[in-house]
Amino acid sequence: MQLADPFSQPSLRRPGHLSPLSLCRGNLNLKRGEEGIMDMKKRIHLELRNRTPATVQELVLDYCKSNDGKIEGLIDEFVDLEFLSLINVGLISVSNIPKLPKLKKLELSENRIFGVLDMLAEKLPNFTHLNLSGNKLKDISTLEALKKLECLKNLNLLNCGVTNLNDYRESVFKLLPQLTYLDGYDQEDREAPDSGAEVNGVDEEEEDEEGEDE
Repeated sequence: MQLADPFSQPSLRRPGHLSPLSLCRGNLNLKRGEEGIMDMKKRIHLELRNRTPATVQELVLDYCKSNDGKIEGLIDEFVDLEFLSLINVGLISVSNIPKLPKLKKLELSENRIFGVLDMLAEKLPNFTHLNLSGNKLKDISTLEALKKLECLKNLNLLNCGVTNLNDYRESVFKLLPQLTYLDGYDQEDREAPDSGAEVNGVDEEEEDEEGEDE
């Protein structure tokens, strides 16, 4: 059974996001209730499973506990991290996120983030997918910081207050011209392709572009 793309439908991740390495090592099979009582530092320790942070490509910390609404235990040594999921961990801010130069996809849905997104551009220069659905973003101006993210192609803001504004989609695409998809659709209302098209971490769209260059 194929699941939906997490960036076109919030809070769902599909196996296509897992690299062959992460599929081999697996993730902790904790129940939602068990995850909810675990703090973030302990969860990271358990997810490492005696591996060094530098070897981790995917880190899923969904439903763990964030003290003071901030990211904890995530350090600069996660130099190869490509996918980070922090669904419903009680985040208010991402201001202390470490530098993750290889991160491509960041899942922050179902938190309480209301702004202060400036650090994303400084610490995550190459990421392409950002899911902020279900947060406390109410004004277009809070998205100004994302203008500096030149690689950002896919943004999800579903269930945020900002989506209720008049001309919401037109305003966001104007503010962030680098975007291809907003809430799962492009400017022509064409649905984003299924991320299952990713093969060994390479998007189908990227492969098509390479083929045209040849």
